[in-house]
Amino acid sequence: MFAHPWLLTLLAIPALLIAHQWCTDARALPLPFDHQQTKNSRFLTILLNSVNTLPYLLLAIAILLIAGPRKFEQPKSKRKLTNIMFVLDVSGSMSASFGEKDQYEVAMDSLNGFLDYRKGDAFSLMVFGDHNLRWVPLTTDVSAFRCAPPFLHPNKLPPWFSGGTSIGKALKQAEKYLVTAEEGDRMIVLLSDGWSSDLGDGNDAKVAASLQENKITTFTIHIGGGEAPDEVSVISHMTGGQTFAAGDPGALDAIFQKIDTMTQAPLERLTPDPVDHFRPYLYTAFGIGAAYLLSLFGLRYNPW
Repeated sequence: MFAHPWLLTLLAIPALLIAHQWCTDARALPLPFDHQQTKNSRFLTILLNSVNTLPYLLLAIAILLIAGPRKFEQPKSKRKLTNIMFVLDVSGSMSASFGEKDQYEVAMDSLNGFLDYRKGDAFSLMVFGDHNLRWVPLTTDVSAFRCAPPFLHPNKLPPWFSGGTSIGKALKQAEKYLVTAEEGDRMIVLLSDGWSSDLGDGNDAKVAASLQENKITTFTIHIGGGEAPDEVSVISHMTGGQTFAAGDPGALDAIFQKIDTMTQAPLERLTPDPVDHFRPYLYTAFGIGAAYLLSLFGLRYNPW
């Protein structure tokens, strides 16, 4: 392809000159000897006409260069964006001991570790107890996550906020935020150690159906001893996610690594951009120019 294809019409000029060179019997420098009867050499005639054609070929290449030859570069790929919202339980029970730290601190450490090796995605953080608060909106800048732990510890939150565990309410609110993402996949990672009363009486299936309709995959990590409540397991299963139980801090890190391998975003092919493509034309021009220059050192019409 060419940036200025209309200039290619000028190729008619070198084409006519080449046709004239091959169709006429005139020589470059007519001499009186030319009018004598001499034996013609067909090979020499073809060779000389070919040499005299070289300047016209250079003119044709010059026109092609001015027209701006272009080609499409190799298509590139980029990792498809995933919008991941962490929904973190900050109820009072999350301050229970969990290894050398409490459950909240270990959860925050593992969450930030997940951000270190999960590149190219957008992240958001919501904390919840009886109520919920989106602390970090969807962003690819994770610096706010590093600063969050001291401010969201259950012991520092008011009792009216962290007095219970309303998982259903938090998931519905997280869904409202995620559906505003214009591109990319959507995923919720729920971290909690408790059971939620607002998921009973079939509400778990209703929440899961709404998440499924909006294509939001939910992974649940139950922190502490025992198994995750059946209600959150239903939500994870219906949305295409999975439920994990983290009985110790090491297991929590392993779960995050497992989620990362399960949710690797596919690569999407980008449309290749046109770029200048002068090199083959220049190489050809240099070759033709060198051949013509060498011919000037002795290859010419000789009438005797």
